[in-house]
Amino acid sequence: MTDATKPSSERAFLDRYFGLSESGSDVRTEFIAGITTFLTMVYIVFVNPQILGNAGMDKGAVFVATCIAAAVSTLVMALYANYPIALAPGMGLNAFFAFTVVLGHKYTWQQALAGVFCSGVLFFLISIFNIREYIINSIPKNLKLAISAGVGLFLGIIALEEAKIVVANPATLVTLGDLKQWPAILCLAGFIVIVALNYRNVIGATLIGILAAALSGLPLGLAEFTGIVSAPPSLAPTFLQLDFSRIAELTFIIIVFSFLMVDVFDNAGTLIGVTHRAGLLDADGNLPRMKQALLADSFAAMFGALIGTSTTTSYIESAAGVSAGGRTGLTAVFVALFFLLALFFAPLAGMIPAYASAAALLYVACVMTRGLAEIDWQDITEYAPAVVAAVTMPLTYSIATGIGLGFITYALAKLIAGKFAEAKPAVVILAVIFAIKFALPG
Repeated sequence: MTDATKPSSERAFLDRYFGLSESGSDVRTEFIAGITTFLTMVYIVFVNPQILGNAGMDKGAVFVATCIAAAVSTLVMALYANYPIALAPGMGLNAFFAFTVVLGHKYTWQQALAGVFCSGVLFFLISIFNIREYIINSIPKNLKLAISAGVGLFLGIIALEEAKIVVANPATLVTLGDLKQWPAILCLAGFIVIVALNYRNVIGATLIGILAAALSGLPLGLAEFTGIVSAPPSLAPTFLQLDFSRIAELTFIIIVFSFLMVDVFDNAGTLIGVTHRAGLLDADGNLPRMKQALLADSFAAMFGALIGTSTTTSYIESAAGVSAGGRTGLTAVFVALFFLLALFFAPLAGMIPAYASAAALLYVACVMTRGLAEIDWQDITEYAPAVVAAVTMPLTYSIATGIGLGFITYALAKLIAGKFAEAKPAVVILAVIFAIKFALPG
C-alpha cells in the first residue's frame, strides 16, 4: 500500500471506533447516508414549533430546542450505541403534548415538560433493569398497533383543522370547510406533492412539499419571507422551565404513562425495523447493544424536556439513511452535525405557515395509520378494543383517552368472553387505573 492509498489517521480512528470495515462501510458512504436521513426528517424543525406553539410556547425557542435535542440525542445514539439511528422530537407525541395535555387537561406547557421528563426517567429505569420486554410483551399487539394508528388519525384531524379543510359544526360536530380558500388548496397540493415524491423515493420529499406549499403562499400574502439564514433565536424562554407542581395528581401519572407507552412502543418498532433493514440483528433476530440504544432514547426524552421540547425519540426515517448504505453510528454523527447547522435557518422555519406544516402532518398521519392493516381482524375481542382506541383518539382529541378506553374495553371483553389467560394482569391493572381516572370529576 502506497502512502497515497493509506487511510489517514482520522479515517483509521473512525474505522476503529465505529467498525466501518467490519460493517462493510466507509466514511463517504456514512456521510451520504447521514445527509439522506437528515433531509428525510428535517421537516420536524419546521413542524414542531408550529405544533408546540399551540401550547403557548415560544416558537423561536422551540426551533432551537428541536435542533439541539435532535443533535445531542442523535450524537449520544451514535457514540454510545453505534447505530445509524437519528432522534428528534416525535410526531404524535408533540401533538399529545400540545392538544391533549395543555389544551385538553389545562396543564401549562411547563407542567407538560415535567411529564415528558418523568416519562424519560421511567424509560431509563425500565431500560436499566431490563423490564422493557415485560412491559412490551404484556401489552396486546393489537392495542400497540391501534395506539400507533390512533395517533395517526389524531394527527390527521389536527392537520385538516389547521388548514381549515375540516371546521366545527354545532349540528354534526365537524363538517367540510371552504375548499375554495387558498390555505386548504395549498395544504392539499403540498400533501399530494409529498405523497408523490415519497412514492418516487425522492430524498427530502416531505421538506420539498412543505417549502413548495409555503412559497406558493408568498404572493398570496399567506406567508412572509424574512430571510433564510440568521443567528439562532434565544433558548431562554423554554430552557429549564419544568414545573412539577402537579406530580401527585392521577391525571399527571396517566399523562406520564401515556408519554412513556407511546415512546417505548415507537422506539422498539423503530430500532427493530431500522436495524433489521441494515442487517444488524444477530442470528436469533435480537438487537446487539439494545440496552445502549434504549438508554440513549431515554436520555433523549429527559434532555429534550430540560431544554424545552416534547418527547425526543428514534425516527423511523433513519431507514432512508440505511437504504443509502449507513451501517454505523458515524451516519448518526453526520446527522447530528447537520441539525446543528440547521440552527442558523430559523428565518426559513419562521415563514412556514400552518397550512404548509399541515400538509406534512397529514402525510405522517397516513403513514402511521397503516398499523390498522396489521390488526387481527378474526377475533372481535381483539379488533373491537383496537378500533375503539384508534377512533376515540381523534374524536375525543386525546391520545390518553383513546389508550384508556382501549385498555378498559380489551380487559372487559376478554374477561366476559371467558378468555382469562389473555387478560394479562398488567392490562387489567391499567384498565382499572384508567377507569378510576374517568370516574373522577374533572
